Amino acid sequence: MASKLLSNTLQSNVNLTKQFVRPLATAAKQAAATRTTVLPNGLTIATEENANAGAATVGVWIDAGSRSETAKTNGAANFLEHLAIKSQASSFEKVGGILNARTTREQTFYAAKTLGASASQSVQILADLIQNPTIDNAAINSTRNSVLREQSKAENDAVQVVFDHLHATAFQGDSMSRPVAGVKETVEGLTAEDLAAYKKENYTASRMVLVGSGDVNHDELVRAAEKSFGQLESGAPAQFAKPVFTGSEIRLRDDVLPQAHIAMAVEGAGYLTPDYFKLAVMQALIGSWDKNLGASANLSSRLSTIVNGNHLANSFASINMGYKNTGLWGIYFATENKTQIDDFVHFTQKEWVRLSTSVTASEVERAKQQLQAGLLLTRDSTCAVAQDIGSQILAAGKRMTADELKAAISKVTLSDVREAANKYLWDQEVAVVGYGPVEGLTDYNRVRGNMSYNRF
Repeated sequence: MASKLLSNTLQSNVNLTKQFVRPLATAAKQAAATRTTVLPNGLTIATEENANAGAATVGVWIDAGSRSETAKTNGAANFLEHLAIKSQASSFEKVGGILNARTTREQTFYAAKTLGASASQSVQILADLIQNPTIDNAAINSTRNSVLREQSKAENDAVQVVFDHLHATAFQGDSMSRPVAGVKETVEGLTAEDLAAYKKENYTASRMVLVGSGDVNHDELVRAAEKSFGQLESGAPAQFAKPVFTGSEIRLRDDVLPQAHIAMAVEGAGYLTPDYFKLAVMQALIGSWDKNLGASANLSSRLSTIVNGNHLANSFASINMGYKNTGLWGIYFATENKTQIDDFVHFTQKEWVRLSTSVTASEVERAKQQLQAGLLLTRDSTCAVAQDIGSQILAAGKRMTADELKAAISKVTLSDVREAANKYLWDQEVAVVGYGPVEGLTDYNRVRGNMSYNRF
């Protein structure tokens, strides 16, 4: 679990861990530069053409998610996504495509993987799906049952439980604190008027990016977009006040569970900001570890060596989640060793402090190489490239090339790491969540105090 969570901290995939993170990696070998065109109504079309890909991914990324909801309508973004998918899934089957969709805290996307010849037709279907979802009582009741089942399933997923509560305690009182799927009470209360109002406010042209990757033609997609999205209202860009980070703790003790699942995090940096890359290098320095991996005893991370030698956990992964104007940086771990949770927390916090004091230049260089390799070698499909394009353009207004990514990471120095650790870790507030048999979890006041170990 830990290695998978680390590998997806800078990616967005269909597995659970991507709910907590944002994509960043770029394909190892870009076939062409990313081309962009902006329609008069504000819709952006962005493509990366690769005629040899053998397939195409066409999708629409929308700058709206659960963060755009009110407390009363929490879950509306996810509900609307499910509603739209139900109405158009069969249309993609007719053209031989596979439809995928996802809602996160800040974005929603609908994407289809098809043959290149069907790319323009996919644009038409996506436009109908987004602009004309069936919002009537029958469709709403059917979708409501589906969402409630999804919520029930999520309650049994320890990782999702931990990270939903981590956001809840870290960003108390802000829309960032609420779960993407909503809660039972809000989902049961959503009406057709609520969904229509959310769609009208957020599904606007200026908040959308039509993305094509693989066997696509940019000019053809622009023409298809003009035809299918040209009349879409422009709307206003999404704006959010910076949420207040609250040092706090949530414990969900359940001694029946076989493992304790724990997350600790400080406030991180916004996605794609200069500090985000410094924190990404720090994330790689702490690393990840999983006892089920064959080479788990030989990893370069110092924390891995300690955990492996003393059997302190089943797995752990350092995390770096970037959002528009905030983030979370920290660690997640799972352990059957309930009596030594305190030891794991102790050694983790000592490693955090070391980042601002005695981390070495060679460690930083190794972490940079690992980070670059991980980012540039894992984006090898049209779906991954499309996700990369859509997310980066919504976040930063452009897509970083492979060279730009490498340059951003390469220029992080030992001094940068120590300064960033001083800024984000040393004597900073920390949010903690424990789920399962967590009686042995360190007292919160000690955890907070240990953010400023005597380092002299």
